[in-house]
Amino acid sequence: MAAPLEALDLAALLCSRVCHDLISPAGAIVNGLEVLEESKDEETKTFALSLIKRSARTATARLQFCRIAFGAAGSMTAQVDTGDAESVARGSIEDDKYKLAWNLPRALLPKNRVKLLLNMLVVGTLAIPRGGTLTLDPIGSGESMGFRVTAAGLNGRVPAAIPGLLAGEATAEPIDAHAIQPYYTGLLARACGLTATMAADGETIVVAAS
Repeated sequence: MAAPLEALDLAALLCSRVCHDLISPAGAIVNGLEVLEESKDEETKTFALSLIKRSARTATARLQFCRIAFGAAGSMTAQVDTGDAESVARGSIEDDKYKLAWNLPRALLPKNRVKLLLNMLVVGTLAIPRGGTLTLDPIGSGESMGFRVTAAGLNGRVPAAIPGLLAGEATAEPIDAHAIQPYYTGLLARACGLTATMAADGETIVVAAS
């Protein structure tokens, strides 16, 4: 039984998710501009300019990621280059906290499958909130390809609600901005004819769609 969520609520929660990703770098840009405007110290100005540049790059990378992971990105039958998907994933996810091992072959895949793999990577970060490595591998090949994201990090765990949200099961609590990512990932998997799961595998956590 799928978790009940109206189309308007889904759209609103996804918008909240995007805003959550962008508010931090946008706020840092504003703070940097204020410091740049008020400070007369050259060292402080240099620091502020560095903050603005770094935050602008972060905001741009996250917007590019969100455009593919959540946006329309062309027609319903559009295909997306996995090389482009890798580029936006590295720009948005990889930092001092998370590293990405991308083992997919370069190919054109249906849009929803690429959206699915990007959202699976984000779900994978939820299993290792203290950071670690996300390894993306293919399951099968061609346009029917599924995906496996292995999250390895300190104190990795399967958050209690996520397997049910991926499966589209009915929930006791309303779906909120924190739950929308795995819920949406499950929707994408089912739209691709796949089943999304999250489970522990030894000391790692695996998010799979097959």
